[in-house]
Amino acid sequence: QVQLVESGGGLVQPGGSLRLSCAASGSIFSINIMGWYRQAPGKQRELVAKITMGGTTTYANSMKGRFSISRDSAKNSVYLQMNTLKPDDTAVYYCNAHELDPPRDYWGQGTQVTVSS
Repeated sequence: QVQLVESGGGLVQPGGSLRLSCAASGSIFSINIMGWYRQAPGKQRELVAKITMGGTTTYANSMKGRFSISRDSAKNSVYLQMNTLKPDDTAVYYCNAHELDPPRDYWGQGTQVTVSS
């Protein structure tokens, strides 16, 4: 089992920045990929960015150039730096840990990000 705890959400004005953090605990040796997803009201959950344990990153097209995912292996943590935030970025952001074999996903409780003036 893997436990994920997110932090760092909040209210920010358009054009502002936020940094989300996700700390993993438990059977972390089994994790292959960690990432961030988001879900806005009335919409499906979507990928924001993900990073493999080897450091390869993937971003959703709308986040490229504005968001940056990173990890700290020593702290078993992954981060999402969000810049130039827009009202459309308003959503609950979820941390995800993925195991490849067998396929299994773990989710954090989510952290609210609201972009509004």
